[in-house]
Amino acid sequence: MSVNLAETKSDITVEEKLRSLFRLQQVDTQIDKIRIVRGELPLEVQDLEDELAGLQTRVSNLQEEIAQLENSINDKKNAIKDSLALIKKYEAQQGNVRNNREFDSINKEIEYQTLDIQLSEKRIKEFKAAIEAKNELIAQAQNTLNERASDLEHKKSELADIVAETEKDEQKLVEESQKAATKIEERLISAYKRIRSNAANGLAVVSIQRDACGGCFNKIPPQRQMDIRLRKKIIVCEYCGRILVDPEIAGEIAS
Repeated sequence: MSVNLAETKSDITVEEKLRSLFRLQQVDTQIDKIRIVRGELPLEVQDLEDELAGLQTRVSNLQEEIAQLENSINDKKNAIKDSLALIKKYEAQQGNVRNNREFDSINKEIEYQTLDIQLSEKRIKEFKAAIEAKNELIAQAQNTLNERASDLEHKKSELADIVAETEKDEQKLVEESQKAATKIEERLISAYKRIRSNAANGLAVVSIQRDACGGCFNKIPPQRQMDIRLRKKIIVCEYCGRILVDPEIAGEIAS
């Protein structure tokens, strides 16, 4: 199956494009290998940073909730003071009552304020218990946060060491990749990137190996192999969709 992935440029032949594509693939494969050496470290670092941010937000929210509970405790304490002041006032008034109805009315006010004090004291105990529970949660979160911060420091150090060893090589290869890509029109580069993203091993351009596709290893008919060796058009594997080049181009570029 031949696919016209892109129109040839006036100054660049299909053969030159195939060479550039294969060179681009080789460079990108080397970049992939460098990034594989780093493994999952960048993702692990990001996950730890996200977890730390979440824990810090949790601690901050708990601290705000504790502050609100402490304000509620102060409000209840002030309410108790107000109730005690009213009881004292009503008790003083009891000595000046003129009849039983006034006495009963004052007694009811005292009872009401006494009940209000008891309710406020109960609420204060509940608030204090909630504060204690939230402080325990903060302590647990803080311990986890400290552990994760230590893990993050270790992972960052490990990643920095690996990056320091490979970043110069990677930068050089990235520049080579960009240079190789400039020789190929955008539509062909887009096709290359699409094929690469769908391939488990990142190979979008492969050579014929033992009469088979170097990507999926399915046999290629002799006539198709001949068309590939002519280097007159872009041909892709009918099984995996990878761009195919003949072994001579692969050998020349590899050497």
